[in-house]
Amino acid sequence: MKFPGLILMAVLIVLPLAGSAYAGDMVEVVLVDSLDDQRGFCLDIRGYKQRARVDRGLQAHSCYSYQGQIGVDQGFDSDAIRAGRFHMPGFDVCMTAAAEAGARLGLTKCNGSPGQGFSMTANGKIVAKAAPKLCVTVAGGDSREGGGGRPVHLIRGLTLENCDEARSKYQRWRVRTEAD
Repeated sequence: MKFPGLILMAVLIVLPLAGSAYAGDMVEVVLVDSLDDQRGFCLDIRGYKQRARVDRGLQAHSCYSYQGQIGVDQGFDSDAIRAGRFHMPGFDVCMTAAAEAGARLGLTKCNGSPGQGFSMTANGKIVAKAAPKLCVTVAGGDSREGGGGRPVHLIRGLTLENCDEARSKYQRWRVRTEAD
């Protein structure tokens, strides 16, 4: 081989870049109140694991960590959350929403736009930086059944709504690295 030094240098440059998408711990973002699912509800990409459809946005879905690991379609970078954005390294997208009540939570390439800025407050609310009176909110009412799991996974809608203590059970979140 004529250029072993160049190959080694290329590997040393590429390895840190490959790992940079996973800068922090991989965490689930789970609703504090488990509502009608003892596994809890996590922020989740619509679709299934690696086949999830980022173009369909986020929903609240039964957390997968009870299976022994965090699902790629529920995994967020903890460092990015602390920095004010909800980055999903497995798909290299960020949570995005219009700054208006009723807006659905989408996923787009991370670009630092105002619609991608979110803060997790000390009391567990995920607040849109562009509209600090709006919180990430799970839909009330009954859950609908998903396509798998035992018991069957449950799904709920997810939107930005006015932050309100009366809605706390639908608006208080926490992060975790594994099932409790």
